[in-house]
Amino acid sequence: MTEDASMRTEPKDSDWIRVTSKNGFSYLARRNVVNASGTLKNMLDVDSNFAEGISRVCPIEERPYIVEKLMEYMMFKAYYSKVGPKEDIPVHDFMERIPAPIVLELLLAADYQDM
Repeated sequence: MTEDASMRTEPKDSDWIRVTSKNGFSYLARRNVVNASGTLKNMLDVDSNFAEGISRVCPIEERPYIVEKLMEYMMFKAYYSKVGPKEDIPVHDFMERIPAPIVLELLLAADYQDM
């Protein structure tokens, strides 16, 4: 019996996704959080036939600290995605948590991740 599109389970926003760093550290987040990255969202698309879409494990070839900051931003973005236009988003609080020595590396990683 062959597997067709009707036999696949549709991905849900509540699915857990594992994001791993270059050194093997891993972070768990819900699919709706990880979808803040266009690159990871495409990797997790079951129609794309990427292994990540089936295994729900996404490797990011960056240092663990950079991946941690990327995950932190994705959670920040997902949390504040539902606020109204008149509500204040505390961007300054998030920016204070980024140390100056990693800003360029983090910017390059975020650009690659399409955030």
